[in-house]
Amino acid sequence: MRKRKFWGWGFEGNGLDAGQEAKLGEALAARFGGLPPALPIPRIEEIDLRPSRLTPPAALAPICSLDAEDRAGHTYGKSFRDIVRGLRREFTHPPDIVARPRNEAEITALLDWCDQAKAIAIPYGGGSSVVGGIEPPRDDERPVVTIDLERLDQVLEIDRTSRAARIQAGIYGPALEDGLRPHGLTLRHFPQSFEMSTLGGWIATRSGGHFATLYTHIDEFVESLRVVTPRGVLESRRLPGSGAGPSPDRLFMGSEGILGIITEAWMRLQDRPRLRASVSVRFEEFMAAAECVRALSQSGLNPSNCRLLDADEALNSGASDGKHHILVLGFESADHDPAALMQRALELCGDHGGIADGLGATRTEDGGGREGSAGAWRKAFLDGPYLRDSLARLGVISETFETATTWDSFPALHAGVGEAVRDALQRVCGAGTLSCRFTHVYPDGPAPYYTVLAPARAGSQLEQWAEIKAAASEALLRHGGTITHHHAVGRDHRPWYDRQRPDLFRDALAAAKRSLDPRGMLNPGVLLDPNRG
Repeated sequence: MRKRKFWGWGFEGNGLDAGQEAKLGEALAARFGGLPPALPIPRIEEIDLRPSRLTPPAALAPICSLDAEDRAGHTYGKSFRDIVRGLRREFTHPPDIVARPRNEAEITALLDWCDQAKAIAIPYGGGSSVVGGIEPPRDDERPVVTIDLERLDQVLEIDRTSRAARIQAGIYGPALEDGLRPHGLTLRHFPQSFEMSTLGGWIATRSGGHFATLYTHIDEFVESLRVVTPRGVLESRRLPGSGAGPSPDRLFMGSEGILGIITEAWMRLQDRPRLRASVSVRFEEFMAAAECVRALSQSGLNPSNCRLLDADEALNSGASDGKHHILVLGFESADHDPAALMQRALELCGDHGGIADGLGATRTEDGGGREGSAGAWRKAFLDGPYLRDSLARLGVISETFETATTWDSFPALHAGVGEAVRDALQRVCGAGTLSCRFTHVYPDGPAPYYTVLAPARAGSQLEQWAEIKAAASEALLRHGGTITHHHAVGRDHRPWYDRQRPDLFRDALAAAKRSLDPRGMLNPGVLLDPNRG
């Protein structure tokens, strides 16, 4: 059985091997003029965890774990900051117990026990948060129970007529799709964390999927929800749409575990695509390429893939030689040949100076987007989380931040963010690169996603990261962008979320929190300051 890393991303043995890591280190050292010695991979025997402050009652003991590796593995998410702390063997605030309920009755019993024990309860999906969303709070002395939903992992019911399925929240992405595949259906939601994240986590954080237009967020696929709260179970009615007041589902989508634990959902599905068309388009000027993407987003063509990579991003992923900006463009369908859509899209690209590599030929499900620049970018996209572990070990600061803004505001935001972050990189690290890609595009604006690579000083990685993160976040808000498009808020984005969110909405959300979670046991400090009842 494959074993997950307790300190980093994914499974042990996956990612770069020693030779690949050494080669990467040499290339980055040449780029940045040297790097500190690589940090060794930690072993659980080296980790000094504080003793658990809780003893589960006999009825819950079979689903509770006090195992050191289990507790360490549920201490952090998977951001650069989390990986560095894991490599430093710093696990000073682990959960006291990791519980794995098998049904809603056990979740209710766990919440009742947490209430009696005056303990914090942290809902846990796949642990892939990059914003501190599942980390026990450092400024709260209450003991912590992390409630891992991995045993709620079934596709329970399929309505083929309506193209919907009732699915448990703890199911991981690959298992979810495996359960739908025999029925010719797909959820068609593929975040970069797909391998190591769950349906409930996607809903609780308003996850963004791989597809760049139309159905970009998990929100569009939720038909109804079932949630266990400290006050009881809430279930919304399964409907294709409703105008009956504010949507109950919307209250829990993006709630990041502070209002209740999502246990299952009816999800809207699609027929599995059979036909695909893909192509890469080269541009000389980035803003001309951005204008092309705006035209595509407003054309009604709704490409499944419309990823614009600037020259540096394309170089880092192997999609180009770094001399051109690359648009990865694709269409897919279960019903009709997308060739005509691709033809019109390529006409729009040509109008903006784009030169297509290949003809965008239609391919079956077994082909499409696996070769050339598009294939190189796809591989880099899937390997990215494993690469972050290696970069942290090699002494390279690797940070990503994303936003969304309107098309009229994008040029100023892009320039302002670039200036602020490059200034911080020079000031804090003495060197570094900033690259950009569009992950999602809408008729009214893009979602630019930025990647930072910079040399770290041994022992100062977290302080350097914090200063760069603050510079980027301040620039995003200053130029009218959102602090996050799909990474969620967690603890890392709270200072800027508090400024972006209207104060009256904060009060309304806090009132909902007090109603559903009177003692403030659920993930305190995420989205809101903790309430103690």
